[in-house]
Amino acid sequence: MTLKLRGLIPDARDPIGGMINDSSNREILERYVALFESLSLENVTDLAELCREDVLFKDPFNHIQGAAAFVGVMRQALEDLHEPRFHVSDVAFSEKAEENRLCYLRWTMTFRFRPSGSEKRIEGMSELHFAADGRVQSHIDHWDAARQFYEDLPMLGALIRLVRRRLTFKG
Repeated sequence: MTLKLRGLIPDARDPIGGMINDSSNREILERYVALFESLSLENVTDLAELCREDVLFKDPFNHIQGAAAFVGVMRQALEDLHEPRFHVSDVAFSEKAEENRLCYLRWTMTFRFRPSGSEKRIEGMSELHFAADGRVQSHIDHWDAARQFYEDLPMLGALIRLVRRRLTFKG
C-alpha cells in the first residue's frame, strides 16, 4: 500500500527548504508513515527493512537498540492492546539538520486495554533521524505519559493527580 502524504511532505520542487532532498529518503518516509498507520501483527516485521540494523527506539517506557528489539516492542504493543491505531497528522523537517535528515511526525494513537473498554487516546511527536542511506537511524517518541497514561491507572492516577494539583500554578 502506497500512501501519498498529501500536504504533509513538501514537494521536492518546493524552493523553500525543510525537505528531504533525496527521493529515496522521501519514499522511505512515506512507506514508514504508511506502515505505522496500518501497523498490524501481519506487517510489523516490515519495520526492520525501513530501519538500520542498529536503530535506536526510545519512548516513555523503552530505550532499546536494534531493529529486532524495535520490532519486538511494536509487536508486544499490538499483542497487548486492542485495536491500536496510529494516525500521522503532520510532518515537519528540521532546517538545521545536516542534509535534512531529521523530521518530526505529529501523531495520535488510539487503543483499548480491553475489547469492551473505553478508547484511549495518546497524542505525541516522533523525532526521526535518517542515516545517509535514507533508512531510519533513530525513532524517539515524545508524549506526556503522566497525563495521557499513568493518570488513568486506578491507584497511581490518583497520586499523580494529587501531585499535579499541588504543583499547579494557582495565580
